[in-house]
Amino acid sequence: MAVPTFVDHVTLYVSAGRGGHGVASVHREKFKPLGGPDGGNGGPGGSIILRVDPDVTTLIDYHHRAKRQATHGGQGAGDHRNGAHGEDLILAVPDGTVVTEDGEVIADMVGAGTELVIAAGGRGGLGNAALASAKRKAPGFALLGEPGEERTIGLELKVVADIGLVGFPSAGKSSLIAAISRARPKIADYPFTTLIPNLGVVKAGDTIFTVADVPGLIEGASEGRGLGHDFLRHIERCAALLHVIDLATLEPGRNPAEDLDIIEGELAKYGGLEDRPRLVALNKADLPDGRDMADIVLEDIARRGWPVFAISAMTHEGLKELTFAMAEIVATARRERVVVEAERIIIRPKPKGSGEEFTITPEQMPGGGAGWRVRGTKPERWIRQTNFGNDEAVGFLADRLNRIGVEARLVELGAVEGESILIGHPDDAVVFDFKPGLDAGAEMLGRRGEDQRFNEDRPAAGRRRAIDEAMEDREEFETRADVARRLDAEAAASGHLGDDYLDDPVTYFEIEPEEASEEVGDQP
Repeated sequence: MAVPTFVDHVTLYVSAGRGGHGVASVHREKFKPLGGPDGGNGGPGGSIILRVDPDVTTLIDYHHRAKRQATHGGQGAGDHRNGAHGEDLILAVPDGTVVTEDGEVIADMVGAGTELVIAAGGRGGLGNAALASAKRKAPGFALLGEPGEERTIGLELKVVADIGLVGFPSAGKSSLIAAISRARPKIADYPFTTLIPNLGVVKAGDTIFTVADVPGLIEGASEGRGLGHDFLRHIERCAALLHVIDLATLEPGRNPAEDLDIIEGELAKYGGLEDRPRLVALNKADLPDGRDMADIVLEDIARRGWPVFAISAMTHEGLKELTFAMAEIVATARRERVVVEAERIIIRPKPKGSGEEFTITPEQMPGGGAGWRVRGTKPERWIRQTNFGNDEAVGFLADRLNRIGVEARLVELGAVEGESILIGHPDDAVVFDFKPGLDAGAEMLGRRGEDQRFNEDRPAAGRRRAIDEAMEDREEFETRADVARRLDAEAAASGHLGDDYLDDPVTYFEIEPEEASEEVGDQP
């Protein structure tokens, strides 16, 4: 099997890196029993970026390796250490590459340095330090990193050249480009010698321009006959077209004027080339029959308003005049052309629906029961970030969904307790049993997803405050431990050690001593 050297159309699968997971960690240090959360965030995954490189002229690298994967983000760590960023993967493509997905054009990449972020890396998950707030002081969970984007795209190369050579097979296009440039395409005495576009760089005076030799066209090329259908797109970007006409064809029934009409007809059927300037090169004028044919058709073709040149790619006759004429057209086109600056394009997901944060639709479950499907960018992203092995993380998810009104909307639509709620795409959805007002977090939490371990209203904190206040009136010989034991003894004597004292020690100790003694004496 022959190995291709020129590839102008490939299908490429790209997968961006996954974001690193956040970490749930608590700071531990001597004399700091409540150091607080210090879990770092996960690093973002690497993105996949297409970049125009003038030194790349073919897509053959992606023909051999059609799958590309960026690196993943690093996981966070304790002591507020964030995970490493995944390294972006830069894929070099030729100037003039068209990117498509599902038949739709995503971007037309023209201009050296132009970039397209074709697959964005996943976000890193937040660590519990970033999730801490005034109400949730010590989260016992962290968020998971999000997966990177995955796409299957098509890359189609449309060669960017100043002049495109068109004509029948064996008209001498390859010989012409070899004569006016340093390009060395394959040349032979049979049709369709050129199977791939050839580029040559030509200098005429102070103007340097590129010439593209397109494989030979035949009648019906716009409908797929011959090779023209595959390569006509390569002349779409040319500033001008040069018809190379064979003056000495051996095929019966052909003449230069009719050949020109046939090629023009195919270009018109292909479309989009009507505004390009034309030149006509009558090749093989060095042959005896060629010279006579040139004298016959030169005047007829010139009446069409196009510059006509009788040339010979073999003897270089007329090539200087032809190249300077091409250079003049190129210089004019460059003066009128809008300068294309390098830009960075990032693909964003298209908005869904009416712009609401989520949608809810009835869903028939496989078992026959009723259910509801929730779709939306935020709910689906939150699902991917949740560790369902952690009750507190599930409670945090419930709070987030309620904050944007998912539960209220379900109740409004008539959802009843026990029905199935599906969140996400049908191929990768998470199923819940609907239970309005469910305390999804741990049982010790006062509110779903919260952690009250650092709440200053807990009894132990109240007891410390009571001791601090009593220290101001302590006896000279009393230590803090003595004060604590005295307060505990007074509380035990009152009979409320497990009741009022644990609920609000400060308020309890505000009772006057005399009243406390009377209450103690009334105890059975």
